[in-house]
Amino acid sequence: MARATHIKALALLPAFALAGLTMACGAGGTGSGGTSQPAGGTGATQSEEIPAVAKDPALAAKVPQAIAADGKIIVGQDQSYAPNEFVDAQGKVVGFDVDLGNAVGQKLGLTMEYQNAAFSGILAGLASGQYELAMSSFTVNPERLQTVDMVSYYRAGTSLGVPKGNPEHISLDDLCGKNIAVQQGTVQVDDLAARSQQCTAAGKPAINVQQFQAQTDVNLQVQTRRSQAMLADSPVVDYAIKQTGGAVETVGQPYDAAPYGIALKKGQGTYAEAVQGAVQALIDDGTYAKILAKWGLNPSGTLTKAELNPAS
Repeated sequence: MARATHIKALALLPAFALAGLTMACGAGGTGSGGTSQPAGGTGATQSEEIPAVAKDPALAAKVPQAIAADGKIIVGQDQSYAPNEFVDAQGKVVGFDVDLGNAVGQKLGLTMEYQNAAFSGILAGLASGQYELAMSSFTVNPERLQTVDMVSYYRAGTSLGVPKGNPEHISLDDLCGKNIAVQQGTVQVDDLAARSQQCTAAGKPAINVQQFQAQTDVNLQVQTRRSQAMLADSPVVDYAIKQTGGAVETVGQPYDAAPYGIALKKGQGTYAEAVQGAVQALIDDGTYAKILAKWGLNPSGTLTKAELNPAS
């Protein structure tokens, strides 16, 4: 994720936050609890269903037999990051990444099986063979490209979210001494570390970076005003604003836009090419645009070309 305490007045929280709290308790990073999503269906609660796409035999042939043999791809995912990947009120795994991942699976003739995990541990699980693909709003950056291959599929920035009305007059230019919530393992953690160093170098107090395992906890921290602000991916903050009826708002514009990437273990022959080809086919046939529209992602992040290991 460009990426990603609790409880006070729970009765005032929207359904998505309550569902996220229940889910977040299980997001301990073990990945032991998997949720299978057939390649032909998303289970999403949004009104629009995404039509199934046809298998592409040429792309399917590029998937290593060791992965294709059981008919499924095991996907590591932190399901606390609405609208990209989350658990809905019916307990189903849904979201932009889920719909797009399922469509990729259809192109490759395989079922995607999503396993919930702590975001900070997913790439390690990919390296160890626990997962065969990771799709969880990972921002493409040079550090990640050293250890995994990545296929780009959307471009998102970072947004600053604050409680409604911005009662503490928070601004991105001066977070020194403030309590800022963020999800563990995200690029926003590094961003805040750099900003905090600038604060102390200028003789100001350091930023109090409050890290949480699940993005749902970050959102709740701001809603309940236990944190003065949060940093998260722009689609995530936009969705939190909608789902909380404006209890959260943004300050300024998104910044440091970079592509999301599907992560794959290096050295697996033509597997990465198969995934890149599948995403490109979905862009070309219009399925990708339908999925973005369904989940309300900003069209400004739309990609026309899925790239393997793009420059961030």
